Amino acid sequence: MERGYSMIQMTLIQIDNYGPWTVTPRPRTESDLQILQARLFADLNSYFGSKKGLVFFTRFDNLLAISNGIDEEDHLRIQRSIRNKYPITVSMGVGAAETPHEAQKLATIALQKAGSAQSGERKEILAIDSLVDEENSFVQAAHIDINSVTETFTDIESAFDTSFSVNKAQHYLMTKLIKKGSLLFFIGGDNFMAPCNGLSEKEIENLMIEIDEEIGIKLKAGIGRAKNAEDAAYMADIGLEEIRAHNNGMWTWVVEKED
Repeated sequence: MERGYSMIQMTLIQIDNYGPWTVTPRPRTESDLQILQARLFADLNSYFGSKKGLVFFTRFDNLLAISNGIDEEDHLRIQRSIRNKYPITVSMGVGAAETPHEAQKLATIALQKAGSAQSGERKEILAIDSLVDEENSFVQAAHIDINSVTETFTDIESAFDTSFSVNKAQHYLMTKLIKKGSLLFFIGGDNFMAPCNGLSEKEIENLMIEIDEEIGIKLKAGIGRAKNAEDAAYMADIGLEEIRAHNNGMWTWVVEKED
C-alpha cells in the first residue's frame, strides 16, 4: 500500500447531558443504566461497523471510534438512529491526524467548543474538525494479547485476581503507547486493540519486551494495516494467529491488506 500523507480519523461519541439524566426525575436503577450503556455500545458498533468503522467503549458515556471512510452524512444518520431508538441523544466530534491520539484530541476539542457534556442546551451536535479522504486514509492497528493466559492466570488464579493482572497489563501498555501518539482499548478476555499509526513494528516489540521485564507479563501482537478500521483489525487478527501457529517466541507479525 502506497502511503503518502496517511491519516487516521477518530470520532468521539458522547451521550448528551447523561449525568443529570440518570437522576431525573429520580435516580434510575443501576441495572437499567448498565443495560442502556451495553445496548448503545452494541448498536453503535453495528452502525459504524456497517461502514467498516470500529467503536471502543472507553467510559460507556464517552466512546471512541476509528471512523475512516465514514463521512458527515453517515455520522448524522447514526445520530438520528440513536435518537429514534433511545431516550437519550448523542453528540459527536470528528478529527483526522497522522496519529490516533492527535486525531481523538482534535475530535474532542471540536465537541468541547460546542458546549459542555452536561449542558441541557447541547443536543445531538456534530462537530467536525477534519475528515480524511480515501486517498490518504490509513489505519494501523495492533491486536495484543497475553501469552498463555489460561495456563498462567485463568486456571490458577481467582477470577478477580486474573482481571487485576489483565488491567495491570493494560495500564502499562496505555502508559507507553500514549507517549508515542497511540491508543489502547480493552476488547475482552486478555485482548487489547491499539490504533498505532506511525509506530514501527520494532517499537511495538520493544515496549512489550519492556513490560515483560517490568511486570513479568509476556505479550504478543498481530499488526494490521489497511484503509479502514475493520480491515486493519482483521489483518491484525490474522497476524496474531500466525504467531500462535508458528509458536516460536515471536513478539509481532505484520499483515497488510492490499488495495
